[in-house]
Amino acid sequence: MNHSGRYLFIVYTFVLIIYIANIFLEIRLLDDFLNISAVILLIISFPGAPRLFKILGTGFMAVGFYFHFSVGGTLWEIPSLLTDNYSLLGLLLMLPWMKSVVESGRFDRHIARILERKAGDLGMLYPRSLFTSVLLTSFLNLSAAPITQGVLRKNLKDMSQRVRNSFISKASLRGTSIALVWSPLEVLIALTIFITGAAYVELLPWLLLTALLMFITDAVWNRFAWRKYKLNTEHMLELSGKEMRIIAGKMMHMLTALSLFLAAVIILGNITGLDFILTVTLVIFPFALLWSFWLKRHRRFLILGWHTWKEKTNKMQNFFVLFISLSFFANTLAETDLLELLRTPINTFADYPLIIFMIIQGSFIFMSLFGVHPIATIGILSGVTPVILEIISPMSFSILLITSSIATLTVNTYGLFVQMTAINTGENPYRITWNNLPFAAVYCLIGMGVAYLLL
Repeated sequence: MNHSGRYLFIVYTFVLIIYIANIFLEIRLLDDFLNISAVILLIISFPGAPRLFKILGTGFMAVGFYFHFSVGGTLWEIPSLLTDNYSLLGLLLMLPWMKSVVESGRFDRHIARILERKAGDLGMLYPRSLFTSVLLTSFLNLSAAPITQGVLRKNLKDMSQRVRNSFISKASLRGTSIALVWSPLEVLIALTIFITGAAYVELLPWLLLTALLMFITDAVWNRFAWRKYKLNTEHMLELSGKEMRIIAGKMMHMLTALSLFLAAVIILGNITGLDFILTVTLVIFPFALLWSFWLKRHRRFLILGWHTWKEKTNKMQNFFVLFISLSFFANTLAETDLLELLRTPINTFADYPLIIFMIIQGSFIFMSLFGVHPIATIGILSGVTPVILEIISPMSFSILLITSSIATLTVNTYGLFVQMTAINTGENPYRITWNNLPFAAVYCLIGMGVAYLLL
């Protein structure tokens, strides 16, 4: 990171604090400041963004310029078209604090010990590994993968490389996708709610149902699929009853904390009328701080959280490039008549919603195989959302977008989750994608079924 990049967190935080404050103040001068700031943020973030996000951002901006000027738009109107996704950037800015409180309480270390307990074969270990990945990902997101993969790599070192890598990639990535499909901390859910207008509290039971069905399906199938591989228990532990009670207590503590967090988000949202994304953003830090006081680890939480938050915020250039350019693309698309042209082919399938479902899901899988992040795919689809919502309910469309986008996290060859797994295991990312394609397909089918119920 260059010298100037060390201080991006100051710029990003200052602008987003002004944005949140102006939601309540509604000062026109601050609106103008935020519009100009979006241009500046895009310019200073672009050099440090990964190549894929530079390509996506350039593409969205180029198409947006074409749309904007083709309908007679002016140069001075452009800044006001860049700010719609500030709320999503605010949410991303706060996420590291939740990760820090979990690490300060050492929940990750205790729960990971479940994987060190002796098991006779891989079939017995798989459901346990899947559950551990689900629980850790609920709070740690991307950071959960190295923990579970590291413990499994150690315990399975006597297995052949092909078997070990296949097991680790399946258990960790699939557990991650099951956890994220309902997590209020997942940006794909926040983005979906942002463009469909659906209520999170109404979506939650159906998302939990989807997660439960996927967990049971994958755990049962792999319980039998892996049982032929016997384990060498020499490197595994015989945990005592006391140790298991401590681990169980940590698990219950985390589940209780997650339930309280969800309750806080829902209650505050109902009282204030604030939208879901802003509510989650405002709740994260106070909740994490209070939790750290309850754990009597507030000093460690603040020190660890400050360094983690600063480091993560300084590396948010990719999200600023993507979301600012995406806002411009979506707003300029709405200025054109293109949506009217798309209305006819979409209405052709109005009586066959399953065909629309399959086209949408297929686009997610297809784009992910070429490294396109599901956020970008949702962004592209957001342009035709008004037309789609004329024939599909917001709830149904939301379920479809969320399940389809989350499913691709296991098969996105160039995505962070697959790439991190490839690094941690030494496996070819294309093989990881191939191993998880059946899971992604089943995920989409179950998502389609749930979405169909809500038409």
